[in-house]
Amino acid sequence: MAERQRQLAAAGLGEHGTVALRMPPSAEFVAVLLATWRAGARAVLLDHRLTAAEVARAVDRLHPRVLVELADGRPQFRPLPGGVAEDDDHVLVQLSSGSTGPSKVIGRTAGDLLRELDCYARLPEFPARGERTVLLSSTVHVLGLVGGLLHALHAGVELVVTQRMTPAGILTAIADGTAPTTVIGVPFHAELLAAVAAPPRLPQLRRMIVAGELVRPPLPAAFRERYGVPLGTMYGMTETGVIATDLTGRHHPALQPVHGMQLSLTGGELHITRPHSPYLGLTDPTRWSDGLLHTRDAALLDAATGRITVLGRRDSQISIGGLKVDLNEVEQTLTGLPGVVEAVVVFAGGAIEAYAATADGISSQPSERGGAAEQLRELLGRELAGYKLPRRLYLMPQLPRTATGKLLRDAAALRRQADAPR
Repeated sequence: MAERQRQLAAAGLGEHGTVALRMPPSAEFVAVLLATWRAGARAVLLDHRLTAAEVARAVDRLHPRVLVELADGRPQFRPLPGGVAEDDDHVLVQLSSGSTGPSKVIGRTAGDLLRELDCYARLPEFPARGERTVLLSSTVHVLGLVGGLLHALHAGVELVVTQRMTPAGILTAIADGTAPTTVIGVPFHAELLAAVAAPPRLPQLRRMIVAGELVRPPLPAAFRERYGVPLGTMYGMTETGVIATDLTGRHHPALQPVHGMQLSLTGGELHITRPHSPYLGLTDPTRWSDGLLHTRDAALLDAATGRITVLGRRDSQISIGGLKVDLNEVEQTLTGLPGVVEAVVVFAGGAIEAYAATADGISSQPSERGGAAEQLRELLGRELAGYKLPRRLYLMPQLPRTATGKLLRDAAALRRQADAPR
């Protein structure tokens, strides 16, 4: 780590400077990250899968002094013109997932990270000293970074980063150790494992924990049936880290807020008490104001237990001919139909559009008479009123995702991918 700190200084970092890391999960990533913090600088985490153009745009927004990338297994330290020193106390800068639009720039202090680590330490079901975590989530983003990497370093947990995100690769990583093992990922990873017809016996597997988006209703039961352990769920944001959990799987879809988290509802939207804005630059008052972070998620709050149930994006409510339609309801109903693995429902051009992936992995255009999409729409019509039905329903082998593994919800991008086979 001392050598990495020397190389950062040689590249012109200096105290209060900013280092942009564009590196895959590795021991070198950890060394450079910790060296950055030891040097009194802030770290900007960029996904290693970003294109050169995307990295250039991020550099223009964030003004780091040094860009670190991996070449031939070794970090390369590149000084950048225009890098500036920062006089605030942020030690970490992350970009939000961008699943519904441009990414937001979010800053977190050392105090923020220590508070979140304390939350994980208080969860009896979370990996503890002497146990293992098989991490499927990216260490560039909040769950993989704090819940995976930093918690493992803080709590003495063995961390296994899986390079092959296939069912066989994940199952091999679990089986390679004997200590009690927790798998951490996104719902997509749980879907992959639940689809394995005859998984091997894994006595070390304690549970899987997923976060990042709503879980398809049948998935927790399907996962428990396959592996005999719970599928725990978490809700969080890049702005705050973990917010609420149900790691036992007993209360799904309800979640218990973590220690110290103060939640409230205003007009059905979930708000989080936070004295300062997490956003760097100008703050949008629709996202943070008067000490409240506006999650833009609709939720239910049980006054008796304090548990919350996240319903999905609050802006999912639309009007069709004067009738209100909740796109979350349409999406959850669609994912509950036989054979549907995942789905995204959007409102574009004055109409509801649905995009779904099935277990068969087939493609189907909505115009195909008698096709699989038309048959699926007929099944959906038995569950929902006619005005709630998608005008167009596309079947795709798989749905596009962001770098964090979240389903992409940009209508134009979805349409382009659906039209590509034609």
